[in-house]
Amino acid sequence: MSRIHDIFVIGGGINGCGIARDAVGRGYTVALAEMNDFASGTSSGATKLIHGGLRYLEHYEFRLVRESLMEREILWAMAPHIIWPLRFVLPYHKGGIRPAWMIRLGLFLYDHLGGRKLLPPTAVLDMRTDAAAKPLKALFSKAFEYSDGWVDDARMVVLNARDAADKGALILPRTRVVSARQEKGAQEKDAEGSGVWTIETINTVTGKSERHQARMLINAAGPWVDHVIRSAFGQNEARHVRLVQGSHIIVKKKFEGPRAYFFQNPDNRIIFAIPYETDFTLIGTTDRDYTADPKDVKISEEETLYLCNAASEYFKEPVRPEDIVWTYSAVRPLFDDGASKAQEATRDYVLKVEGKAGEAPLLNVFGGKLTTYRRLSEHALEKIGEAIGVKGRPWTAGSHLPGGDFAVQGYEGEVTKLKARYPFLADAHARRLVRRYGTKAVTLLGNAARIEDLGRLFGSDLYEAEVRYLIENEWARNAQDVLWRRTKDGLRLSKEQARSLEEYMAAMPAQMAG
Repeated sequence: MSRIHDIFVIGGGINGCGIARDAVGRGYTVALAEMNDFASGTSSGATKLIHGGLRYLEHYEFRLVRESLMEREILWAMAPHIIWPLRFVLPYHKGGIRPAWMIRLGLFLYDHLGGRKLLPPTAVLDMRTDAAAKPLKALFSKAFEYSDGWVDDARMVVLNARDAADKGALILPRTRVVSARQEKGAQEKDAEGSGVWTIETINTVTGKSERHQARMLINAAGPWVDHVIRSAFGQNEARHVRLVQGSHIIVKKKFEGPRAYFFQNPDNRIIFAIPYETDFTLIGTTDRDYTADPKDVKISEEETLYLCNAASEYFKEPVRPEDIVWTYSAVRPLFDDGASKAQEATRDYVLKVEGKAGEAPLLNVFGGKLTTYRRLSEHALEKIGEAIGVKGRPWTAGSHLPGGDFAVQGYEGEVTKLKARYPFLADAHARRLVRRYGTKAVTLLGNAARIEDLGRLFGSDLYEAEVRYLIENEWARNAQDVLWRRTKDGLRLSKEQARSLEEYMAAMPAQMAG
């Protein structure tokens, strides 16, 4: 039997990895199991924004908006390589869904609720002269412009897992929890006399079974949180989350410039059009209830047409289904607050501790969003401290995720330094490496003195050295992990190149896979 951990986390999305990182940084012993790859569910299927939630103000979610607004610059400072500011243009015309006074009021609150320091404030644009009007139909004389942030969501998850592992956490990807049960016998009690959890796991790649013990269990399984409660704990009536499907489409670049667009639709829903991976535009999201297995989620024809039609109402050049180069879809596990419409369901999170006196406690995590994951983790640590004893103090607000140890406005300087050290790198290649790995790009490139030293080229600027780095440091095991979660090179590699990468990774020695 292995040692008794303080906490065992089920779920390798942003909430599970964030809690694990915060906890191990305070001195708790931590293990985490994720049944697939990190961020393989909800956490890689977002609109990829660090945002206050402007539209949440309509539903009076002031606490959530304020917390989200405050987190934007904290997270930006933690990870300036994968998070950066983005200006949003909200076109306005008379007779629109939301009157100008309502938008002005919302943006005033947006500017002043969250302690904004570095992000520029709201502005009003003259769409008769501003470049933001160029790709749009001639319907608008005015637009509002405000600040939020962009994030590489899947990388934020894996970097939290990496930092947790570096601090001593046991991180177990592709490891499914088969059962979790309370042990009340004297031999299974921890040093303080409380019961412990015994968790049975199986590695889905090797088939190896293991047994773990922990003083507290954290259920952060996202869309599967109720499934874990039902299957692992036998609570067949568990119905805590409302599953809402959100889908996105990626098309070739629709507009120049670094700004994004916020479009209001006649059905009172909104979509974003966002610059994506330099050469593309991301359009989304949808909101509709989902009842099937979350692992089977994919964009529907109805959603595809909805996004194309909604964007075409604004862009001069219509968005057609044949323009789509990639789609992704995920299920958001929103706490079921009884809202009548999917888009009205709360995006706030709820933490519930269960367990009788003498039993090891269970913390269930419901809901949440990328922007508030760090605060959710801090609140979870408060619950953990109350349940099994306090260790350490909050610390993540002033921390850096791996590779993010440079100034928030220092991206261009990091690119310059990387190119000076590795002059053989093309400008676009150097920029992508800094955006993915920050200061860790030097670790990836090592002693390379010429481009050939990076090994085999799989396509675009994805070289063998980067693939090996992802295998050895970020638990990548197959081409899907590399092309769609650790990077987005799947947008640029052909099917033949992707197959070549898959064959290469399948032939790698097993001991190299993290």
